[in-house]
Amino acid sequence: MSIAKLFRKKSANVIVQEGGDGEDHSGLHRVLTVRDLTFFGIAAIIGGGTFSAIGNACFSGGPAVVILYVMCAIACGFTAMCYAEFASRVPVSGSAYTYAYVSFGELFAWIIGWALIMEYSIGNIYIAFSWSGYFTNLLETFHIHLPEWLTINYKSAQDAVMANKGDEGLLAWKNAPVIGGLKIIFDLPAVVINLLITYLVYRGTKESKNFSNAMVYIKLAIILLVIVVGAFYIDIDNWTPFMPNGFSGVMGGVSAVFFAYIGFDAVSTLAEESKNPQRDLPKGMIYSLVICTIVFIVLALVITGMVSYELLGVSDPLAEIFALKGVKWMLFIVSIAAVVAMTSVLLVFQMGQPRIWMTMSRDGLMPKKFAEIHPKYKTPGFATIVTGLVVGVPIFFTDENFVLDFTSIGTLFAFVLVCGGVLMLSPQSEAELAERATKGKFRIPYINAKYIFPVICLGAYGLVQYYLPTFFPNTFSYSNDFFATNIPMILFIMLCIVMCVLAFLKNLSLIPLLGLVSCCYLLTGMAVSNWIWFGCWLVIGLVIYFGYSMKNSKLNGSEA
Repeated sequence: MSIAKLFRKKSANVIVQEGGDGEDHSGLHRVLTVRDLTFFGIAAIIGGGTFSAIGNACFSGGPAVVILYVMCAIACGFTAMCYAEFASRVPVSGSAYTYAYVSFGELFAWIIGWALIMEYSIGNIYIAFSWSGYFTNLLETFHIHLPEWLTINYKSAQDAVMANKGDEGLLAWKNAPVIGGLKIIFDLPAVVINLLITYLVYRGTKESKNFSNAMVYIKLAIILLVIVVGAFYIDIDNWTPFMPNGFSGVMGGVSAVFFAYIGFDAVSTLAEESKNPQRDLPKGMIYSLVICTIVFIVLALVITGMVSYELLGVSDPLAEIFALKGVKWMLFIVSIAAVVAMTSVLLVFQMGQPRIWMTMSRDGLMPKKFAEIHPKYKTPGFATIVTGLVVGVPIFFTDENFVLDFTSIGTLFAFVLVCGGVLMLSPQSEAELAERATKGKFRIPYINAKYIFPVICLGAYGLVQYYLPTFFPNTFSYSNDFFATNIPMILFIMLCIVMCVLAFLKNLSLIPLLGLVSCCYLLTGMAVSNWIWFGCWLVIGLVIYFGYSMKNSKLNGSEA
């Protein structure tokens, strides 16, 4: 096997011809405007991270979690610009998978495509669980009670029994019917919403667009109400101490905070259903990111101001804060908002995954069936059904905490390669850049990082030494949990040194370089168990690649 074969690349021109650049080569309906794309981005971002994961983040970092939101927003902002650059050059479905094929080659493209399954499909499992919790609360307000064994996943119920705590889990385990010696415990609302969303996405983009836009209006209005009402209950003493668990506590919320942002890149999978992808995709991603960052920061300040951060380590923090304050009428409104918000997230993610599989199938890396377009609905029908199964089946045997960490690390990994891919893109001529500017196509402004990036790194080192004088001695000292706390940071410091040298020698572009480094820094906050599970996932993906995809690639017999 030739090593060069693993890194063969697809030409951007070939990819555009296959996917269509203004023409309907793919058979998908081009119906999305910049407003629709922005709303899809908001629909994906404001959901589980806002109504569920934000509680764990605040519990870990206290009021200072707003710093982490800003850090993640900056990392995602740089990454969004890199996505936008790729979307302008390669306006087809496939997201980071397609971009990696152009810049890094086939092996990395497969790895990214495999990692994106975690972001879109497996991430939707977490959203489905969170949706179920709020939906069950909503039913309770109408005095409709589902049996506990139909509102919790099997693993959570089993863990509750092992730990002998958790009323819902204990009741579910005690009252569950038994068939063939196996207790029947599963999250029925999570299963049902997955089926309904899969059906809606199967039916068509236009129907999904109208449904998504309506939900965005509703949830933004209700979140604004939450902020306004909550502001009257803020006690500024709750913001002291601002960073109760130190900076390590803030970074401990990386998975929860970053999970809130992973939706913006789902917009890039809708390129072939956009009316003007090279102009509108970049705007849709960046607009949605800015809007949602403002919402997250204000919301985090409000909820940490209303109650102590120590009370926020729950799955439904927005409902919890109003329950603690005795504002019962807001519980009903928050439950409606959460159900609407998470439904829209499920919708966007469920749209994204089939389109990535469709693109991989075109390249021969997946069976041809995944590229089939439904003759009536003009959607990747088979891939949509498979996505529904990938989300639906694990609902029966996994839990939300595992899924949250698993999803975040895979997404950050994809972001790193997208930023690195922009650094590796061949520079375009002045004529090409002028043509893109004339047609309103996005381009990342080139800022030479030769001197700026080393200065930024030295400045960051100085600030850390001044404010955290024990940081570097602790990092380079041996301890029992050396790998868990030290190795990732040491590797990050080495990466910064290497990139400083490359920036000086190669005159790298500053914005994608900052995107790559900031995403790598966020990866240092991931636990060892996350890396182990992610490594296992990659091994499975590589087995599939070498066993099937490499042999069936359409690049076989052609020059890389």
